[in-house]
Amino acid sequence: MSVLFIASQLNNRAKKKKYDFEVLPLSLEIAKIILIVVAINLLTFNLAAYNGIPIVLILLGLLIFVYTFITQRTIAGRHIYALGGNEKAARLSGVKTQKVMFWVYANMGFLAAIAGLVVAGRLNAATPKAGTNFELDAIAACYIGGASASGGVGTVVGTIVGGLVMGVLNNGMSIMGVSVDWQQTIKGLVLLGAVCFDVYTKSRSTSR
Repeated sequence: MSVLFIASQLNNRAKKKKYDFEVLPLSLEIAKIILIVVAINLLTFNLAAYNGIPIVLILLGLLIFVYTFITQRTIAGRHIYALGGNEKAARLSGVKTQKVMFWVYANMGFLAAIAGLVVAGRLNAATPKAGTNFELDAIAACYIGGASASGGVGTVVGTIVGGLVMGVLNNGMSIMGVSVDWQQTIKGLVLLGAVCFDVYTKSRSTSR
């Protein structure tokens, strides 16, 4: 599975370079691939030691497959990337930006509902404050996973990897007994670092 993933990523990079699309520097691409492969193998090892597959994992895998297909293989996905990259240019190109924006927000409501059901099932209770500050983790996961502050860039798989990084960070700080205030501060610094790194790489690519 890891070999197939590495081959697909390298093939995708070669296609982008062939058509002069923007790609990450080779060192960053290799680092990203290594991180994802390590995460996949750790997940596989944990599943091998687990008695059965959690339902949440099946749901997550289904969502990853569906949304990766939509964003990478459909016209609607191309429209979403175009809208995120430059709304005015997308509108002038014939994309119905208001309609796309509506369906994107409606879809986010649907995904938020699924997340709420999962959290309520895990806590065995439903409270209005159960998802407080989850938005910080979600935004940080997107930026760590490769999304750009300027929009139009990012993948579903990359965002999942960013979510895994934030999950490990949260669990590690909880095990170490870090206070809630410091946890929020550290996660804010991680988000700030990811945004600064994105702006830096973007400025380097545009200056060439």
